[in-house]
Amino acid sequence: MGVRATRKATTIAFFAWLFAVFDYIMFGTLLPQISSSFGWDDATASFISTLVSVTTAVIALAVGPITDRIGRRKGMILTVSGTAVASALSAVTPSAAYLIGVRSLGGLGLSEQAVNATYLNEIYAVTDDEAIKRRRGLIYSLVQGGWPLGVLLASAWVAIFLPTIGWRGCFLLAVFPAVLIALMRRGLRESPQFELELQLRALRKRGRHAEATELARSYGVDERPAAPLTAIFKGQALRNTLVLGLAWFINWFGIQLFSVLGTTVLTEGKHVSFTNSLVLLIVANAVGYVGYVTHGFLGDRLGRRNVIAFGWIISGILFALMLTVANGTISVVILYSLGLFFLIGPYAALLFYMGECYDTTCRATGTAFLNALSQPGAIVAGAIVTGMLASGSNWGHAALMVGAVGTFVSGFIMFGARKAPLLQG
Repeated sequence: MGVRATRKATTIAFFAWLFAVFDYIMFGTLLPQISSSFGWDDATASFISTLVSVTTAVIALAVGPITDRIGRRKGMILTVSGTAVASALSAVTPSAAYLIGVRSLGGLGLSEQAVNATYLNEIYAVTDDEAIKRRRGLIYSLVQGGWPLGVLLASAWVAIFLPTIGWRGCFLLAVFPAVLIALMRRGLRESPQFELELQLRALRKRGRHAEATELARSYGVDERPAAPLTAIFKGQALRNTLVLGLAWFINWFGIQLFSVLGTTVLTEGKHVSFTNSLVLLIVANAVGYVGYVTHGFLGDRLGRRNVIAFGWIISGILFALMLTVANGTISVVILYSLGLFFLIGPYAALLFYMGECYDTTCRATGTAFLNALSQPGAIVAGAIVTGMLASGSNWGHAALMVGAVGTFVSGFIMFGARKAPLLQG
């Protein structure tokens, strides 16, 4: 793929992920305001958030096999379009049941990172842009850094528009950038690896199996691969599917508490005002973006697996200190910001690492499957927190036992993963 096409795809992937995160996080950021307008207590709000995670997981799990079937380009259009629809429908929420159903479409937006990782892994492997090819992990970290920037944008968006247009207006305005990105993606070309897969499918369909076998052999790929969902549980892929799945599942205990529900933890757990919590989130996620670039850079040089593991271990310790010993705005800001630096930063290395673990025929399925496990993690975390709150515990204690401990444990689990081979196609 040419230099210009590679850089165009990278830029559009960044903005698509930015606005997917923006919509996903805006729901968590606005949850205290939504709860207030409907009269929900803390336990009810946590329960609704948990059910949203359930429906989101179902949608996110389906995206991988669909993308391996229809192609990377169409898969990316599907995910960002889902973000726009989710925002639009959220703006007219009349009840809790409706909100749970509508927010399930957020699973399409959440899957944006898995589809991005699949597509960019493939085009970076064959690009004519040697600068990107040599530093693919670092460049991908700039794209994946759309997470903290999306959180930052959502926080700033709410701070600016909530006082004048309310939470419904905040969702409605978010539709337009997502629609723009969906239109821009129509101009992208398909990855060469998937174009080869389409050629093999066409040959098999016409009964030209010998020709398909020879073409596949010339590119060093499996001519008759197993079904994508089966393939990720076979051979060398099995170990990483199991280990990365468990690590991702447990780590989302921390993501759910400190990123998705960050405003709630800060307001209820550390008694920060809602307005100040938005400012704190903006500062912390600006630092978090630096964490993405840092971990992407280190992953290229020190190995992605170890960089991810040590980052999450350090993050768990920092969040525990923030919840137990931090007293005052400055100490909370410092420890929360550093906690996000080491919690979300490793995802820049993780998403690219996941793409390196699978071949073309099941790469989108593998990355989307692992990505979808974030939602069972969010579900379990939400269920535990809901139970703790209902039994008389507080947000600070719940965030410590579920979020900080979960983040710490997930780092140790990562050491069980295999070092990923270099992507071949």
